[in-house]
Amino acid sequence: MNSIRKEKRVLVVDDEPDITIVFKLALEEAGFIVDTNHDPFVTLSKFTASSYDLVILDLRMPGINGFELHEEMRKIDPKVLVCFITAGELYYDEVRGNGKEKKEEGQYCKLDGERFLQKPISNVDLVKRIEKIIPQQI
Repeated sequence: MNSIRKEKRVLVVDDEPDITIVFKLALEEAGFIVDTNHDPFVTLSKFTASSYDLVILDLRMPGINGFELHEEMRKIDPKVLVCFITAGELYYDEVRGNGKEKKEEGQYCKLDGERFLQKPISNVDLVKRIEKIIPQQI
């Protein structure tokens, strides 16, 4: 197990319990410390600055989307590192602006594609992508 991973904390927020379970198991197997939540509002109420090295947010959740949740988290921790879980067609059509672009998504159109995890994703690819996103400095 990579000793750097052992100290890295990840939060996964998705309203689909199956997704959070799979992500948690895969990332914990790779040595990350992982918390999950299915309710974005509960997540926000418990979120504190510098709690996580990475927060993984689903784009489509009831009541608040991943972009909106990210903005609220940034009010608590301006340096929060986030990546988003999305279905492939949502990534290209909505996030990248090929379809109906919403105003809150505009700032995300220029994000590196590494910051978007497209469902489905294999456990091996998930771990590789997370390793690229989280800074390796301790």
